[in-house]
Amino acid sequence: MTLLFDLPDAAATEALGARIAGAIPPGTTLHLRGDLGAGKTTLVRGFLHALGYGGVVKSPTYTLVEPYDTASGPVFHFDLYRLGDPEELEFMGIRDFFTPEARCLVEWPERGRGILPLADLVVTLVPAGGGRRATLTAETASGRTLLDRLGTG
Repeated sequence: MTLLFDLPDAAATEALGARIAGAIPPGTTLHLRGDLGAGKTTLVRGFLHALGYGGVVKSPTYTLVEPYDTASGPVFHFDLYRLGDPEELEFMGIRDFFTPEARCLVEWPERGRGILPLADLVVTLVPAGGGRRATLTAETASGRTLLDRLGTG
């Protein structure tokens, strides 16, 4: 199952992030795909603000992961763009982040292939007109439930 969203601007991208945050429970993994500047971190900003995080949301390009404490549990935002080898994830204890209490959002997940867990939901952002188009694809049964919630919300 797949859902499509046309996002005319950054505010619409943040709003989709907020909508996703309202639909997903702890223990969910999202993979975020798209070229540089596609809006992945903008979507994460909307996601985190919807969960009550009030601080600055930045891309963890140099740190690989940025942890956020929210009222509804931890969120880990990964950016694997600068990852040299997927095995580096093992050295940082990647599996310790993917817990039943945490929501994990991973930018550039293809760079962690073979190490990262399967995504429940894949969000792909591509330029479209003056904005972007988001395609949400379920990869698990949990992801299909999420798409059902998002499609009726």
